[in-house]
This record gives sequence, C-alpha cells and structure tokens, in this order.
Amino acid sequence: MRLRLPEERPTEPPTGYKIAHPVLSHDGTRAGFTGVSLGGALPYGVLADASCVYGLRHRAPHRRCDCGFHCVHDRTTAEALLCTAEHRTAVLLEVSVLGRYLRFELGYRYARQRVRTATVGPCACGTTASALADAGWGRPGWRGLAPSCAGCLRGRTSVSLASFARLAGEGLRVVAGSGSTAPADLGVSELAAEAALLQARLDWFQTQLARLGERGPEAGSQG
Repeated sequence: MRLRLPEERPTEPPTGYKIAHPVLSHDGTRAGFTGVSLGGALPYGVLADASCVYGLRHRAPHRRCDCGFHCVHDRTTAEALLCTAEHRTAVLLEVSVLGRYLRFELGYRYARQRVRTATVGPCACGTTASALADAGWGRPGWRGLAPSCAGCLRGRTSVSLASFARLAGEGLRVVAGSGSTAPADLGVSELAAEAALLQARLDWFQTQLARLGERGPEAGSQG
C-alpha cells in the first residue's frame, strides 16, 4: 500500500527565507542570484523554475531526490546562516513559494519561486552597504558580488542597490541591512578645530623638548 502525503491548497503562495550570493552578468545587463549549496553552479533570476541539479529528467522537486529550490519558514533561521565565514557576503532573500512544493520541518523544497526582497548586509568594514561590488569570484558569464560601502569600492566593478534591483527586474526590492553609518565629510569649521587641536599637541611636545634641553644630558643620567 502506497502512503499518500496530505495535499495543501493555500489561498496565497507561502513565504520563505533563504540566503544567496548576488551575481552580475559579465556584460552588466542582468542581475540574479546563485545558491550557497547544491545549486551554487546555476545562477537564477528573480522569477525562476527549478531543475534537477543532477541532470535527471524528472520534475523538481522529486520525492526521491533533493532537487528543487530550498527555503526555511523562519527569517531568524536564515539570518543565522549568514554567521558562517563562507556566507558572510551572501544576502537574505524573502521568497514566494510557487508551484509544487514539499513541506518539511524547517521549510520547503519547491518547483518555482519569486524573490520579493533581498536584504544586503554591511560592508566588510562594518559600514552600511550602498553598492554590490565584484567579490573576486564568479561563475561562467557571471561575477559574484559582495556588499560594499562607497569608501571601499576602490575601482571595482559595482552596481548600486537600486541598479541591481532594476537589472534583476520583476519588482525586486533591494534594501540595506544594519551597519554603522559612514562618517560625514568634515566642513571648514570641523577641520579648523582638528587643526587647532593638533597644533596644541605639537606646542606641548615642543615645550617638553625645550625643558629637557635646558636640563642637559647629565640631568637625564642622574639616579
């Protein structure tokens, strides 16, 4: 006797969370994501259908295979994955689970998805990211990207968060996550105050050197 699992017929697509690396096409005209585990070699768009990563011809997700998109139910669980060293530059995705899906304890394995929101973490320096820049790795035809602030771009290929959303299309929202605020540019009055402080310190050191000179070398050798 074959065991049949209960079927769900939700009134609206379930919501899930996952992490992925943002990628930019080599010609800079398209943006997407690539997974952090089995599907890492296959970049996908905002709206995408899953296929079997092993090249088998069955529809994903198949009960006897681990193919298909994966996500978890809880946002906090997905955020915890960003703590590992290899996932620090990944982004957090909020997705709509579309098509056929299999429910498991922590989340879903499913056939189709729409990425609704991508939350970008801070730059490596800790400042809130304003762009996604070349991360130094990639896939054939795609550059891997990492969060970056304006001060850390250093001429690397990059796109602003808004430009990434536009290139990805399909109504994707890209938002900057938590991070420290970059210091504002100093004005004339702030620079004058800094200069006065440095001059005061320099005057103090010169006074100390003058006193040592008055005492002479013998005074410093007593004791």
